[in-house]
Amino acid sequence: MRVVMFGFQTWGHRTLQALLDSEHEVVLVVTHPRGEGAYEKVWSDSVEELAGSAGIPVLIRERPDDEELYEALRQVAPDVIVATNWRTWIPPRVFTLPALGTLNVHDALLPAYAGFSPLIWALLNDEPEVGVTAHLMDETLDAGPIVLQRAVPVGPEDTTTDLFHKTLELFGPISVDGLGELASGRRDFVPQDRSKASFFHKRAEEDIRIDWTWPAEELSRLVRAQSAPYPQAFCFHRGRRLEIVRAGVSQAVYGGTPGRIFYREGDGVTVVAGAEARRGRSKALLIKRVRTDEGVELAAHDYFTTMGGYLTSFPR
Repeated sequence: MRVVMFGFQTWGHRTLQALLDSEHEVVLVVTHPRGEGAYEKVWSDSVEELAGSAGIPVLIRERPDDEELYEALRQVAPDVIVATNWRTWIPPRVFTLPALGTLNVHDALLPAYAGFSPLIWALLNDEPEVGVTAHLMDETLDAGPIVLQRAVPVGPEDTTTDLFHKTLELFGPISVDGLGELASGRRDFVPQDRSKASFFHKRAEEDIRIDWTWPAEELSRLVRAQSAPYPQAFCFHRGRRLEIVRAGVSQAVYGGTPGRIFYREGDGVTVVAGAEARRGRSKALLIKRVRTDEGVELAAHDYFTTMGGYLTSFPR
């Protein structure tokens, strides 16, 4: 089949490579311009460079809604569009232009976790598995009928970086297999149950700020979710920003005021956490490694040389 690829970053790069290695003919690639945002610098393999090295025409667009792009699509006459990690709205006249429509590949088990940063949000919410969905695009973002879906388990110590690598391996195969389903003539794809849908926004600075009234279990997942090379969870110590690089949950219960630097336990330092901490019913966040505002990474035992004082959500 003649395929147009809409894609960006490493997800798009791996999908394009799989399409190039398949029996299908990629006739045009559309990708976003390089961005300077923190999350656009993560997993930034270039779709543009891969397409160029394969001799495929490339159009660079922030939004695919101009006449020049539409005419280019009409000229190449694709049988299908494949979209992977495309960040902006694709108008109906574009996604319905090919006879077989547009196959969108999203790194979540839809209908849950539509939208942005699904792996981070899923890990924060303690989901037992994550995965990838290939679905037909319709007018509602990430809501079209499901063509294929594949899942991987979330391990107890997995970070978002771990989940990225697990799910990235699925992108190429599910894209090619999804095209196979379309080429076979099958059209009885499963509609999404919209009663189970959830839609999440892009991650931003406020989303990685530590709130010490959260339970230690949730804070531990926040630290795992914001693993390098993603921007890492942070708080403040003596008015200076402090990133939490690695953490877990304490064995013992530590009561008191949330944010209190309390006690050495094993290979970490406990910090009181949870809205009910004052009642002595909450475990603490066990901080194991930190990074200072000067970029120095230290074991918690080396950074917290004395106990006492507080970690805060804002400088003071």
